[in-house]
Amino acid sequence: MPELTYREALRSTLVEEMDRDRAVVLIGEDIGVYQGTFRVTADLLERFGPKRVIDTPISELGFVGAAIGMAMLGLHPVVEVMTWNFALLAFDQIVNNAAKIRYFSGGQVNVPIVIRGPNGAGVQLSAQHSQSLEATFAHFPGLFVVTPATPAEAKGLLRTAIRGNDPVIFLENAALYGMKGEVPDGNFALPFGRADVARVGKDVTVVAYGRMLHLALAVATQLLEEGIDAEVINLRTLRPLDTETVVSSVSKTHRAVVVQEQWKPFGAAGEIAATIYEHAFDELDAPVERVTGADVPMPYARSLELLAVPHEGDVIKAIKRTLYKDGIKG
Repeated sequence: MPELTYREALRSTLVEEMDRDRAVVLIGEDIGVYQGTFRVTADLLERFGPKRVIDTPISELGFVGAAIGMAMLGLHPVVEVMTWNFALLAFDQIVNNAAKIRYFSGGQVNVPIVIRGPNGAGVQLSAQHSQSLEATFAHFPGLFVVTPATPAEAKGLLRTAIRGNDPVIFLENAALYGMKGEVPDGNFALPFGRADVARVGKDVTVVAYGRMLHLALAVATQLLEEGIDAEVINLRTLRPLDTETVVSSVSKTHRAVVVQEQWKPFGAAGEIAATIYEHAFDELDAPVERVTGADVPMPYARSLELLAVPHEGDVIKAIKRTLYKDGIKG
């Protein structure tokens, strides 16, 4: 398998899908002439022309609304938002139109639109550009919410998103664009709603998604030296959520830690923890632990940004609390 960066995996999938289907078009700010803020659309304007790689004015409400209309009429638009923070300007279009048109039309009208771009923190973009908005969008029925953690997932999940008939919130992470990994050749796709057991273990289940998967795997490797064998679940999608895989793992390990980058109140980790309690309460030997970002606007200073997001020590302490290790309880 070739080794690609996360960015290259996204770009190559866009090229393959645009070559396959002329209905696939790209639309967004600075994606053509400028080639994309994170270079995911590099050279695509030259390859496909301005009718299929469409530079837009600085108006998320306008170009997301236009793309929804394009999708209703049979195209398959892939919208790039420069950052998911800017998608808040198109929130009404996303949650009141894209998510609901099939329902309003009694199934007569599909909205096959993919809205993609960077979500979360880690590259010193400060408070207005570093928010993790997955729980916000996952709250609404009618949307798929996808969180690829590796180059292979970026390719496999994006292909599934483009070939579907539903609106997809595709949450990348700017801190992952340069990471490398093996990516399968050919018509590789990954289904929504099916988590991956990224590491098999027996002592505690660590549930993560997106960039936090790599934190969880690093902690699992470190704790193995102390005789703690953690199982790591990579969710891949938040809506739909693969409850079965999570519950099956917790039923084996009897302990759970959920890791998210976003703020703790009303976050995805709270929903996942509640799901574990609802489906596996009698299997638990300790309360479910949540590891989250600090409940503050994201600082710009690198030293403070690092303090505001979860790091290895936070996850280690949470795991040891579930195991009642080193006198850490409650």
